Parts: sequence; C-alpha cells; structure tokens
Amino acid sequence: MRRLFLLLVAVLWPAWLAAAPAPVLLLTINGAIGPATADYVHRGIEHARAEGAQLLVLQMDTPGGLDTSMRAIIKDILSAPMPVAAFVAPAGARAASAGTYILYASHIAAMAPATNLGAATPVQIGGAEEKDKPVENSDKKAGKKAEKDNGGSGLTSAMTRKQVHDASAYIRGLAQMRGRNAEWAERAVREAVSLSSAEALKMNVIDLVADDVPQLLQRLDGRKVKVGGVEQVLATAGVTATAFEPDWRTRFLSVITDPSIAYILILLGIYGILFELYNPGMVLPGVVGVICAVIALYAFQMLPVNYAGLALILLGIAFMVAEAFIPAFGSLGIGGVIAFVIGSVILIDTDIPGYGISYELIGGLAATSAAFLILIIGAALKARFRPVVSGREELVGAAGVVLEDFEREGWARVHSENWRVRAAMPLKTGQRVRVAAIHDLLLDVVPESSEGD
Repeated sequence: MRRLFLLLVAVLWPAWLAAAPAPVLLLTINGAIGPATADYVHRGIEHARAEGAQLLVLQMDTPGGLDTSMRAIIKDILSAPMPVAAFVAPAGARAASAGTYILYASHIAAMAPATNLGAATPVQIGGAEEKDKPVENSDKKAGKKAEKDNGGSGLTSAMTRKQVHDASAYIRGLAQMRGRNAEWAERAVREAVSLSSAEALKMNVIDLVADDVPQLLQRLDGRKVKVGGVEQVLATAGVTATAFEPDWRTRFLSVITDPSIAYILILLGIYGILFELYNPGMVLPGVVGVICAVIALYAFQMLPVNYAGLALILLGIAFMVAEAFIPAFGSLGIGGVIAFVIGSVILIDTDIPGYGISYELIGGLAATSAAFLILIIGAALKARFRPVVSGREELVGAAGVVLEDFEREGWARVHSENWRVRAAMPLKTGQRVRVAAIHDLLLDVVPESSEGD
C-alpha cells in the first residue's frame, strides 16, 4: 500500500506542479520618480525574471519625476520577459507627468476609482534656456500654428518646442505600440490635460478599472498579452501578489539622491575638510568630510545638476580653504560663502516637485556658515594683535635677575632659565635687569633703573 502511494505521488507530482499558477510580483512607487525608483524597478524586474513570475504589477502614486529615470524605467518595462501591469492606486492616487508615460509603456494599464492621470508636459531640465515669451507675429496663421504646436500656450521658446515635440513623439510611439489612444496622449503632453479613471477607460487610455490588486488580478485572469512577440495567457485568479520590498541599496539611493540631503552632505564634507585644515592632525573631521563630499558628488551625478552652480560651489570652497592660509581679513571667506549660496540656489536645475532645495534650508545653512566663518575670522584677528607669549621674540623686554657679580659678561636668570648675558656696565648679584637684544644664546641686558636711557 505504501509503495502504491509513493508511486502515485511520483506520477502526479509533476502534474500538480504544472497546474500551480506562476507567481505575481508587486512593486510600489510612492512619490517622485528618481534614480532610486529606477533602480528599484530594475531590480524588481530582475527578481521577477529569476522567480519565473507570470506578471509584474507596478502600483503607482506619483506626481512625476526626472526624465532620465522615467526613460530608464520604460526601457526596463519594454525589455521585460513578463507582462507589466501599471496600476494607479489606491483611490485618490495619480499618475501625473512621468507616471503617464510609464502607464502607456506598460503591457496593461489599470486605475482604481477616484484616481487620475495626465499633465505630461515636460518641465525645464538642463542648462539655462531662452525665456518663454508670447507669440509676436503679424501673420495670424503662423501665430496660430505656433500656438497650436505648444498646446495653446502661446510659447515659442526653441528649447520648449524641442522638448514638447520630443515628448509628444515618445508618448505617441508608446501609445501606438500598446494600441491605446495616441491622440489623447499627445494632448496630455501639449496641453497638460488630465483624465479620471472612468474617462480614461471610456477613451481607451487604460484597459480596466479595479478597486485593488486582488480585484485587478481577478479581472486579468485569462487575458492574452503579447510580450516580445509571444502571446501569453495570464492565470491570475486566486493568486496573491508577492510584494517586492526595496533593498538597502535602493533605500540608500533614495536618501542620498534627495537634493536637500545631498546638499547637506556636501556642506558636511566642506566643513569637515576645513576643520581638518584649521586643526591639522585631528584626522576624524577630515575623514568624515571626505566621505560626505564623495557621497554627495555621487548623488549629484545622478541628479539634474546645473554645472554653473556646481562651479560656484567649488569656487566658494576654494575661497574658504584659501582663507585658512592667506591673511585676507575675511574677504576670501565671505566671498566664498556668497559664491556657495548662489551656487546652492541654482544647483538643482529642474522645476519637478520634490527635486528642489528649499530656500529656507539654504538660508539657514548660509547663516550658520557665515556665523561660523565670522567666529574663525574674529579669533584669527584677535590672535594677530595679541602679545607674543613664547619664542625668541617674547624674550626681548623680559625681566631677569643677575646671578653673580661681573663687569662685562656673566649669568642671569630670565624666565626661570639661566642665560649668558652681556652688559655695558658692571652688575651685582641680585640686581634686576631687562633683556634689550638677543645674539644667538647671548642676551644683551640693561639694569631696570637704566631702562629708557
């Protein structure tokens, strides 16, 4: 009997395994999309590949994010070996700007009730550009065409037109690939329009509406999805999605790529190095400063940094370091603080929400920096005018006592030390003298009664 049972298990076990549905992986994006988000999605897709997942659900609630990070996520979605379902949830969530592009790029687009998407017009990223200005054209037809090309805004900046046309072509290509409403996608870019979940479903912008992830999986059961030219049939009924949590690397990137954190890190790096320069040999401030500066620079290379701002920050650092070696009475240090503040204001060159440095933070740190610098300068100036208290220079004018009678040269005690002294007149034991000059190890002395003669 036992042998028969084992035989049945051996025969039926592969069939049971084949009947078990493949897992579903759940990734969650909350907040602005940046380098850490792109890294999280990339690792999530790789993990889904390793686990043999039949579907990856990307639940989103985002106001948008960086263009480079968005495009990195879309490239990962387009090359994923399994279908990716972008799901705007929970109720009240949104997929604005970069989130709209990701939704269009996904194999399946879904939204929860009371959610919205759209407003996908690109915002300024990069170097200084020509300021947008109203159309000034006597030719009404040309003026209307320019206005239409820019979403009815009347803006004619060459850089703005390039960004809008590029973004329009990009999202139109994604819409055509997935068979979704390409006209509305282009309007979302040119006119910054938005849609609710019900309207998006009606206009063929999304595929379905679901209350939550379990209901989404229930409604996706049996759906055919083409991935890499191969049609796959989803078997998601009764499957519980497995959440993929960010690992330590993604959390670390999320912290250091916050512009405010990166800014504070660079400040800590600067002042750690400065403190080490003002107090050589302490080691710890220098080590901490270098580590913070390197981490901040690593974060900056992943953020939309204005290189003019970075150059001003480096110039400010150079001026503040030079103040430690050149007696400029604070001019280099104050100039360095000013350059550093201006560089800090223009450092992060984007208007994307969540990727700016607040003026309150800059003002507070600038005031702290100025106060720190003024204290150092004040201490240096006081030290400059303080009397000399050690060394050869301090011996001139010092008082002493003659140790023996002599006519030309003899011995005297000065500062509790016995010195060979020379005088132009005879001196007696116990007579008080004052040092007039130093010749190597020989002191010229005069009697205190003769001082000033």
